[in-house]
Amino acid sequence: MLPEYTLLTVIGIIVVVLVELLVVRSGIFRRPAYWLALLICLGFQVPVDGWLTKLSNPIVLYHPDQMLGLRFPWDIPVEDFGFGFAMITTTLMVWQALKNRQTLTDENQKQQTNKADAPHEAQ
Repeated sequence: MLPEYTLLTVIGIIVVVLVELLVVRSGIFRRPAYWLALLICLGFQVPVDGWLTKLSNPIVLYHPDQMLGLRFPWDIPVEDFGFGFAMITTTLMVWQALKNRQTLTDENQKQQTNKADAPHEAQ
């Protein structure tokens, strides 16, 4: 049996990916901007998470029985990267879905306005 933090991280990743692919369908996985955003967040996560979890003077403590014990780099539990992926992906997925919805609403309103402003055809 997987440790609790590891199991919840794996479940979180699977659930987020399935929700995006089967329910929300915002299309973020096909967008280079999404992958670039993940890289940027990873670039900030490594030094911050490394400082918070460093074994020499930790600020955030993890129960060793609740995680795999794999720490890379700078003593960062590997589960933190999965948790970060799930959290960032959820945020961007919701953001993109709301943006897609707003774009559709704006296009529908524009079409309604164009129909209303079009000259009436002679009968």
